[in-house]
Amino acid sequence: MAGRGASEQPQRVDTAAGAVPVLTDDTAAKALDLYGDPSVQEVHLTSRPESASTARRLALSVVRVWGLPQFADTVELLVSELVGNAVRHTGARTFGLRMHWRRGWVRVEVRDPSRALPCLLPVRGLDASGRGLFLVDKLSDRWGVDLQPRGKTTWFELRFPER
Repeated sequence: MAGRGASEQPQRVDTAAGAVPVLTDDTAAKALDLYGDPSVQEVHLTSRPESASTARRLALSVVRVWGLPQFADTVELLVSELVGNAVRHTGARTFGLRMHWRRGWVRVEVRDPSRALPCLLPVRGLDASGRGLFLVDKLSDRWGVDLQPRGKTTWFELRFPER
């Protein structure tokens, strides 16, 4: 795996919520070159908290390549939630990211080796955690879990109007 130099770091913009990376076309292309393109084949990432930013970067790169910038914020947030669940709750060493675009739909999948099903729990206003699947449920058009012989794939889909 190639290393990243300081000149390859994404630019950051300061907002009220803190510094947010800005994904340039160059940064997007480098992320896809470095890790692989999840729209072509599943990309395997190490199951560490910092891998969530890599998964977000890859997903945003694909959304940009597909010309669907209206999905960038939602895809970024929901990928974070699915990856966070895979990292925190499965004990896996790696997880996989895959993206599909078919007529009228974008689908994002996160695969892990655990067959334990995620639970959508009610969320109360003061809850400090447990909002991940709640957000996936509210912001996606459809979501679900497909059990595999060795693990599961948790996915969400976003519908978009045909051009």
